[in-house]
Amino acid sequence: MAAVELLGYVPLLLVTILALPIALVPVSGRARLLVSRLALPIFGRYVAEVSPTRRRQRERMRAAFVGESHRVFASQTLFIAGVAGIAGSVYGVYAGAVILRSLAVDVGEIRAFLPTPLEFLAAIVHVPDLSLLQLFGLLLVASATVGTGLALGTYWARWKYLDQRARTRGIEIDTTLPRTVAFVYALSRSGIPFQEVLRTLSRNQGVYGEAARELGIAVRDMDAFGTDILTALQETASSTPSENLEEFTENLASVLSSGQNVSAFLRDQYERFQEEAQAQQRQYLDLLSTFAEVYVTVLVAGPLFFITVLVVIGLVIQSTLTLVRLVSYVAIPLATFGFVVYVDSMTESLNLPNQDGGEQPRLASDRGSESDASGAQSVVNGGEAAGMTDGGVVYGAAPERDSHVENRARLAVYDRIGTFREILSHPIETVLRTPAYSLFLTGPVGLLLIWLSIDGAARDAVGRLTEGSTETATAVADVVAVVDGPIVLATVLALAGVAAAHEVQKKRIRSIEADMPDFLSRMASINEAGVTVVGSLGRLSDAELGRLGDEIARVWRDIQWGASVGDALTRMERRTNAPTVSRAVTLIRNAMAASGDISPVLHIAADEAQETRRLQRERRQEMLTYLVVIYVSFFVFLGIIVALTVSFIPAIEAAGQSTGGAVGDVGGVDAGVLGGLQSVNTDAYELLFFHTAAIQGVCSGLVAGQLGEGSVADGLKHATVLLVATYVVFALL
Repeated sequence: MAAVELLGYVPLLLVTILALPIALVPVSGRARLLVSRLALPIFGRYVAEVSPTRRRQRERMRAAFVGESHRVFASQTLFIAGVAGIAGSVYGVYAGAVILRSLAVDVGEIRAFLPTPLEFLAAIVHVPDLSLLQLFGLLLVASATVGTGLALGTYWARWKYLDQRARTRGIEIDTTLPRTVAFVYALSRSGIPFQEVLRTLSRNQGVYGEAARELGIAVRDMDAFGTDILTALQETASSTPSENLEEFTENLASVLSSGQNVSAFLRDQYERFQEEAQAQQRQYLDLLSTFAEVYVTVLVAGPLFFITVLVVIGLVIQSTLTLVRLVSYVAIPLATFGFVVYVDSMTESLNLPNQDGGEQPRLASDRGSESDASGAQSVVNGGEAAGMTDGGVVYGAAPERDSHVENRARLAVYDRIGTFREILSHPIETVLRTPAYSLFLTGPVGLLLIWLSIDGAARDAVGRLTEGSTETATAVADVVAVVDGPIVLATVLALAGVAAAHEVQKKRIRSIEADMPDFLSRMASINEAGVTVVGSLGRLSDAELGRLGDEIARVWRDIQWGASVGDALTRMERRTNAPTVSRAVTLIRNAMAASGDISPVLHIAADEAQETRRLQRERRQEMLTYLVVIYVSFFVFLGIIVALTVSFIPAIEAAGQSTGGAVGDVGGVDAGVLGGLQSVNTDAYELLFFHTAAIQGVCSGLVAGQLGEGSVADGLKHATVLLVATYVVFALL
């Protein structure tokens, strides 16, 4: 009989195995390839038909920048929806069976379980005896409903995801478009042909972001398909998800076709985008002000009011520990997470790019540009086999060919272990670049702290929990009461490590970027006087430029030791890892390739860096108010929680004990609400208040970082401060 029951689960197991590759498609290239190979023979011919729906789908794919053809993606979508429908049909049968089994309870048992006023519900929730035909029909309906809904939902979600992805790309394009226009304007002033300007921009997508990537499509059309520049720009305008880029490319195509001055047009566009950036910042700050007020009202004052009411009810009427725990452990974290996600989605289009020196995404080719220029070429030229690209066979050179195979194998091994070797050889730099790596140090220390805190009391509490000598809830509370303090300290240690590394790196980048406008202006003035770029760097190597001055001095030493200017600047870009430096270095290198007189380009770069810095400084000053609001609201929350812990609960408990232990009356007089106070677990409430304050402190710190400084990572230091304040206050009680 058991074997027969197990065979009943075989369809469930088979459909789960069938759906597993589908579930791995978003994260696995092999799963995506497998699905494509299965879907194309089935649906490839159908999706290749021309129709208005297919045209709209192709437009959505172009806007979302999907790296697959419409035939492949549409076939995958239909195949995935079909498998989801089959899986949903099977799951629907089993889900229906589980529901029927769970509801197949005797009416008398249901009526005995329900209170007297609700006994009528027994007949409603009871599942009557069904015939075989009725059971088959019910399971068929459940299967068809779940299967159809899952198939249609999957198909809709796949195409809807493209719309969301296109919207995100449009926001990123709008964010990076001002500095992209500044780059194009600067290079156009240096005398480079405009087609070459666009090619240069396309080669630096890692520095200039999504707008450069979008314009790179026009470059691809020109270079790969021979499309003229006007047609390429017009096609980019028709497919881009950004209205600003669409307007810019259409106007640019009109200017190029009419033979007007492109530099003058780009200057006007650059000034317009700078004005729009100021307007966007004001709109951004107004929106943040609203969000700060909403957070304080809904997610700080709201839970505090709700918890206070529940505590009062729990002390005088009936225990509400479960509800308070749900509010503290579930509602506050989930509501904060939802608030953070919502604020991020609402302010994404208004946020300034690369706030506070956030790391700029860079391509692998950009990171390796220095090695490509200095070392890779000599390696290629050093071996004849490296230059063979036609697939031919060289006879009589087996030993040499074997040596190259061994060298390639060694290089492959080095590539695999190179990352770990770099991490271990430069641990401090690695932690500063990736603050999460600090957990490898603070995590074990925190676990050791927790382990050392497990003394005799903790072991006794764990023993009572495992032996069942006391109630489970009481035993768990005893264990938590012993180890929660060390857990909070370990959390503080982990947060402090990540926050310290993040702040050190951010401060370093901010100090470097603060001197970039001055450096570019000085270099432009020196170059205007007739001094070469190398001479300009030599004169500025001793200038007072703070952290940036040290980097310029290293650039000058590299040049003195034989490095080219481009290689020396690239090394500085990689060392600093600052977005402003990356944009300036990219601009200088490309301007040098066109002319030795790069002063106009440097002036434009200096203006762009100065404007970006001014906007960031204004934003930091404005958002200081929101930081103060979050801090004040949390300390009000903490104060009320402490008042409940220190004054209110002990006073109510003492009042209850003064009734003499009677329940209901004292000396013949009705005790009212004080009659039930003796059964209140006040110790559990006090422990829960500590946890609530700690959770609210972490959540408030993260929100303070997002609202006050533009990033949740910036809130780690605020979360650490508030968590330490909570621990100290409760430790002193």
